[in-house]
Amino acid sequence: MKLSKTNYLVYRDCAHNAWMKVHRPDAYAAQPLSVFDQAIIETGNDVDVRARALFPGGVLIRRGDAAGTAELVAARTSVLYQPVFETERYTTACDILAWNDALQAYDLFEVKASTSGDDRRAKYDLYAHDIAFQALVLEACGVPLGRLHLVRLNGAYVSDGTLDIAQLFTREDFTERAGALFEAVRAEMDAAHDVISLAEMPPAPCACIYKGRSSQCTTFATINPGVPEYSVHDLTRIGASPKKLRALVDDGILDIREVPASFELTVPQRHQVEAVQRRQPYVDLAPLGAFLADIRYPVAFLDYETYPCALPRFARYSPFNHVPFQFSLHTVEAPGAAPVHREFLFTEKGCPDQPFVDALVAALPAEGSIIAWNKPFERGINAKLAERLPADAARLEAINARFIDLMDVFSEQMVVHPRFRGKTSIKWVLPALVPKLSYKALAIQEGATASETWNAIVTGELEPDQADEARRNLLAYCGLDSLAMVEIWRALIDIQAAREIREAG
Repeated sequence: MKLSKTNYLVYRDCAHNAWMKVHRPDAYAAQPLSVFDQAIIETGNDVDVRARALFPGGVLIRRGDAAGTAELVAARTSVLYQPVFETERYTTACDILAWNDALQAYDLFEVKASTSGDDRRAKYDLYAHDIAFQALVLEACGVPLGRLHLVRLNGAYVSDGTLDIAQLFTREDFTERAGALFEAVRAEMDAAHDVISLAEMPPAPCACIYKGRSSQCTTFATINPGVPEYSVHDLTRIGASPKKLRALVDDGILDIREVPASFELTVPQRHQVEAVQRRQPYVDLAPLGAFLADIRYPVAFLDYETYPCALPRFARYSPFNHVPFQFSLHTVEAPGAAPVHREFLFTEKGCPDQPFVDALVAALPAEGSIIAWNKPFERGINAKLAERLPADAARLEAINARFIDLMDVFSEQMVVHPRFRGKTSIKWVLPALVPKLSYKALAIQEGATASETWNAIVTGELEPDQADEARRNLLAYCGLDSLAMVEIWRALIDIQAAREIREAG
């Protein structure tokens, strides 16, 4: 059995999960890849192919062809795409190898669909281990190695409407960074190989028992069947308090309902626990009242849909700039008035920026509050639009100044419902506060599918009748997003009124 680079990286995150991936692929793949995850994979493949233009004329190796790779390396073929290397214990495929005449060795280039400037330590550490694994396998195969490089998209690159490959990518020398890890990675590779070679899974629990829910491995529930679906791992920001989580787990307290009153929690965490234990929402009336009082009529509930384009598709775009293609707007003119709906969807050829801004300005009331869910997103889109359309900058800046974030009510724990499970997404809040509305009947139920649907329309992947249906589905989904905010806002007004009456006696 050979350890691949992918399985090594899974092992570094969770050894049990790596074993499951190899021996229980059914369980590992039980949860299909989300549209978002699938899009990440496809983007990575696309970026990898584009990066080959930095080293033209190379030979593309057939998947799994280690023997063919060895022959081409022995012949000192100048450039290899996707070369495959294997030892008795390990296997890896590289993105690009390029012969360096000065060093009389191959330089390795690992391509990532991320942007320069994203210098988070954890990401750099992951890249360094990734490259170190490859280098050690190539070294064991007798490949003369020169420099080790990371190739990423250039976050500072601004397209003129075409793709300048030389400017699109950056190259970072990771030779010293990866080389400093060789001994540690070699030991990890041996340990990982030992784990995946076991006939039985190592005893539970896995290391993820001490991680917050969002950081747990993909097979956590299978590996750790004794952990409740709603557990202490779902406490808000518990991942940032590893000692606290470890103390709960080590004391055998896994069910969030069993957290004792004497256990030290943050105020938001305590509110979350008490809401579950009492089976009723927690409401912090004063800040909720202040939040609602700041909202001014006419109230505009606004939601955007965008496409995060890794490779700039239009002029003045940089890698991973979002293309805003749709908005839905529900406006409530006065207390008790029915919401008026306006919407925009651009599915023509060309850049949607100017039509989007023109439609937005025409649809929004000239004054009053603009309500969004996670307002930094919409404001960020507007800021980028202002950069690309300087003539509209003042209008967009004025719009940004009027935003209020409805999610603040939940992220700041003004209202905590047992059914939120510590989440603040509209997909969790809506069914708890407004059960009459649901995304379940829609063909599109989340943003990643909306993005990919739009892309399929504008790139011509869909037949005309399919494209028409896709447009209807996009309008229905985005329309529900803005309507959901209207109804959640109304529910909050009712909660405030009911609580004030109750507290008045």
